[in-house]
Amino acid sequence: MANEEDDPIIQEIDVFLARSLLEKLYLFQYPIRPASMTYDDVTHLSAKIKPKQQKVELEMAIDTLNPNYCRSKGEQIALNVDGTCTDETSTYSSKLMDKQTFCSSQAASNVSRYAAAVYKKGELHLTPLHGILQLRPSFTYLDKADAKHREREAANEGGDSSQDEAEDDVKQITVRFSRPETEQARQRRVQSYEFLQKRQAEEHWVHLHYYGLKDSRSEHERQYLFSQGHGLAENTELIKSPSEYLMMLMPPSVEEENDKPMAPSNVLSMAQLRTLPLADQIKILMKNVKVMPFANLMSLLGSGTDPTAVLRCVQQVALLVQGNWVVKSDVLYPKDTSSPHSGVPAEVLCRGRDFVMWKFTQDRWVVRKEVAAVTKLCPEDVKDFLEHMSVARINKGWEFMLPYDEDFVKKHPDIVQRQQMLWMGIQAKLEKVYNLLKEHLTPKKQEAQSAHPLLVSGEQRVNMAKAKVKQNYGQLEKEFQKQKAEMKSNDSSAKTDVPNIRIKEEPVSMEEPMDTSAHNEGLNNGLVNGLHPAQGSTDPVNGHLPGGCIDRVAQELKAFVSSTFKKQFVLTLSELKRLFNLHLASLPPGHTLFSGISDKMLQDMVLDTGCKQILVPFPPQTAASPDELKVYALWEAGDTYDQHRQVLLEIFSKNYRVRRNVIQNQLSQECGEDLNKQEVDRVLK
Repeated sequence: MANEEDDPIIQEIDVFLARSLLEKLYLFQYPIRPASMTYDDVTHLSAKIKPKQQKVELEMAIDTLNPNYCRSKGEQIALNVDGTCTDETSTYSSKLMDKQTFCSSQAASNVSRYAAAVYKKGELHLTPLHGILQLRPSFTYLDKADAKHREREAANEGGDSSQDEAEDDVKQITVRFSRPETEQARQRRVQSYEFLQKRQAEEHWVHLHYYGLKDSRSEHERQYLFSQGHGLAENTELIKSPSEYLMMLMPPSVEEENDKPMAPSNVLSMAQLRTLPLADQIKILMKNVKVMPFANLMSLLGSGTDPTAVLRCVQQVALLVQGNWVVKSDVLYPKDTSSPHSGVPAEVLCRGRDFVMWKFTQDRWVVRKEVAAVTKLCPEDVKDFLEHMSVARINKGWEFMLPYDEDFVKKHPDIVQRQQMLWMGIQAKLEKVYNLLKEHLTPKKQEAQSAHPLLVSGEQRVNMAKAKVKQNYGQLEKEFQKQKAEMKSNDSSAKTDVPNIRIKEEPVSMEEPMDTSAHNEGLNNGLVNGLHPAQGSTDPVNGHLPGGCIDRVAQELKAFVSSTFKKQFVLTLSELKRLFNLHLASLPPGHTLFSGISDKMLQDMVLDTGCKQILVPFPPQTAASPDELKVYALWEAGDTYDQHRQVLLEIFSKNYRVRRNVIQNQLSQECGEDLNKQEVDRVLK
């Protein structure tokens, strides 16, 4: 007790378990390098992996311009390996040892007690490691040099003995047939070192793409290190009641479990179900029912169940579609399984079912032929997907089986918004895999849409907007007059625009707060999984904020744009909006940026932070969207490459495709200095 009083608790930190990168996260241990060089500076030429063996090979470039690099030794090694002639099979095409290969070995056989930790805002997020690999230099090039040496010696000896070989007599060959292999002999052969080496060599390499530390893809993947679902969605293992914790410490004996009567594998009584942990109960229920409103799920779990804990668990195994929870595809089709109809692997089935679920987030109706045409799956698999969550209607298609759950959407806007972000990420993956066209992204208009009680008509939306404007007009007018008077008193110059009030020039009935998502054209009447943009934390009036909030929104938006362009330098509007959505996903609910940022506000802020729009002359037959054709670049970053970057942007404003030698010559002429290859690469990057 005395020791505890002398060592008081200073701070308590919440610990969360992130599962987004489960069985995907590896820790690489690199060799020690000079202090002047970090692995962020190293150029990765290629990378490949054998997943089953957890074996990785990385090929990294060597800085041949470093003063510590011995050029003569590098030339000698390249000569020994490749000889005097260079072709496509040469290891070192530059006649210089300019790269090095690293091979991995497992540092620990059991990594279940290791995890990667990220600390953010008083929260510690843990992700279990799937493997720890130590990378060591590979010297296979020395074996290749020895092989070249032996070939040269054999060629020299072969020239002297060519005449003797022609005079050799014909030799007799004895043919023998092997005996049938016994079971013991086969087991010894399977366990032999040669057989294991052969099996390992048969596994094909999977080539990887390397993204740097500051790349947008890396930033996107780093978000998965944080626990999804408001910091607690995937954290049920760390939240245990005293009885559950005691059960973990002292599990029941095996004899007691064996005494219980065995039931069929597909039958589980409610009494048995409620003896399981909450996460397992929800997973079993969702796997069997497949589509369920939240109210029904709570009734099946029994009285006294915490709704917050249920919300945390259900997001692990289900996705929100029209206010109802639909079981995730990877729960129905686990890894290493296949379709009973066509034998298609589970990964392909999951993509096809995700496409069907995503279509139902856009519309209540789905056409079976359209799904089959996009996913290229057999009709039986497509029918299974649709039967999981919809009902066939004659001459209409397949309708989502449950009505829109408006009560859940109104009670849990933060959950709905988080699910919206997840669906945006799924849509981006589906667009890349299936090459979705605009007709697939835009929902078809239903003739009987106005008769549906849950979809708001255009006239109703106009009336709602007018009523909201009338309600807040007086407050806006007072704030506008007050700020206008302050501006006149501070500045007696000519007419000035009030920075904190933006009056919309479009008609009231034709505009709503715009969403920065690149895919918002597929939403029904402004609904995203049932969440209207006007349900944010700050009520916008006709698409704009009350005066006091504009300053905070502008500051937050300017900070995001400035930090983003300092990392990226050049971005399309589509990529900028994608990064902004990722930024929104990392913010807590109720943040000022959730009040509704239009495309125009985002573009104006980009121009206000010192960026310029580059009018790249893309070809007219390009399939890119209008947002992908708008290119913005940071004109002055304050570094030594500002002038080079501006010349490069001027070049691309005249042609969208330019040869490297033209760029290098233009940079040399405009800047008055000769740039080497490394400097040109740095400017281009």
